[in-house]
Amino acid sequence: MATTLETLGTLERRLSLSVPVAEVAQQVERRLREMARTVRMPGFRPGKVPMKMIERSYGMQIQGEVLSDAVSKAFSDAVNEHQLRIAGQPKIAPREGEAEEGMAGFTAEFEVYPEVSLRGPETLEVERASCEVGEAEVDKTLEVLRKQRTQWDAAQRAAADGDRVTIDFAGKLDGVAFQGGTASDFPFVLGEGRMLPDFETGVRGAAEGESRTFPVAFPADYGSQELAGKTAEFEVTVKKIEAPRLPELNEELARQLGVADGSIDKLRADVRGNLEREVAQRIRNRNKAAIMDALPALADLELPKALIESESQSLAERAREDFRQRGMDVKDMPIPADAFTEPASKRVRLGLIVGEIVKIHGLQAKPDQLRKRIEEFAQSYENPAEVIRWYFSDRERLAEVEALVVEQNVVDWVLEKAKVTDKALAFDELMAAQA
Repeated sequence: MATTLETLGTLERRLSLSVPVAEVAQQVERRLREMARTVRMPGFRPGKVPMKMIERSYGMQIQGEVLSDAVSKAFSDAVNEHQLRIAGQPKIAPREGEAEEGMAGFTAEFEVYPEVSLRGPETLEVERASCEVGEAEVDKTLEVLRKQRTQWDAAQRAAADGDRVTIDFAGKLDGVAFQGGTASDFPFVLGEGRMLPDFETGVRGAAEGESRTFPVAFPADYGSQELAGKTAEFEVTVKKIEAPRLPELNEELARQLGVADGSIDKLRADVRGNLEREVAQRIRNRNKAAIMDALPALADLELPKALIESESQSLAERAREDFRQRGMDVKDMPIPADAFTEPASKRVRLGLIVGEIVKIHGLQAKPDQLRKRIEEFAQSYENPAEVIRWYFSDRERLAEVEALVVEQNVVDWVLEKAKVTDKALAFDELMAAQA
């Protein structure tokens, strides 16, 4: 049946649709007769309820369902006829004015996807980071692993940096105790910076059983307004001083860390392998972020409002879920979707540009790329084969990996075409940047 397409704006469109009234009536009658075979009403056996009663009870509902189906089909046919790419959901309403005889008229207003005209990738300037894992990084990691297994021995001497000190303390502000200022049997490692500098200075050099009173200045940006920028007085009693004892780097430690034969060389190789995988992932993420930040410069786009609204709603829901995960009650917490309009717009713009690049240059994920990425994920688990089966057994999990592969294909494509500046990062710099 004939449809009319109007252009209301750059992306806004309106379709005029019509559905035959007689066909709708036939469908309504057919559904009501099907319903009559099984519908139950008080005083009647199934299949014996009079049609008039069924029409009176269910006629409006069935007519609404049939008409909705007919309009949806007419809209879908019109979209195919005019070769439209619809962005978001259409707003469908009865058409004002007289309709053709025997027809019910409707209008559908909606947005379409913009045409994406890409500039050449050679116009982009991007930085490609790299990082090497050396023996020093392996040594540092082994030292961290040793510290994680620190044992504490009683020390009969004054407290020094690195010692674990157990104390009782009571703080007062202008002679009055304040909330959170008192504790018993409180342990902390001196010199780690967990406590305020004045507090650590006051404890440093104290002996077991000794009590001290000293002032502690709170910084102006301290979390408690009651204490921020003020100086309190603390009375501290040292109850226990313990010195750290790190395990030796030997076969016993290697076995504790999962090396069955206790080989130190095997332990170092395992540590290096884990570090190289971690570095590769962080470099990949860093380079991808740099390229995704640069890609919007490849096209000027007017964005469909419907896509921005949908993405804003999605981001707002993610924020709510994040708060829920943190144990917060979000039932009465206002998290308006329009607060996410700016990041949503950026995501929509980037998605349209990436999608066009993938389509034009054939950067879809290939089966061998999917398997390779999944095998990379699996290497950090005890049973890689089981992890690989887990991914391939679920289409949604595979789709998540597929999206990552497509993004990496786009990154690799940009790095081949753009003006690239290489930057070597120190290991500690890379780790600190993405901590």
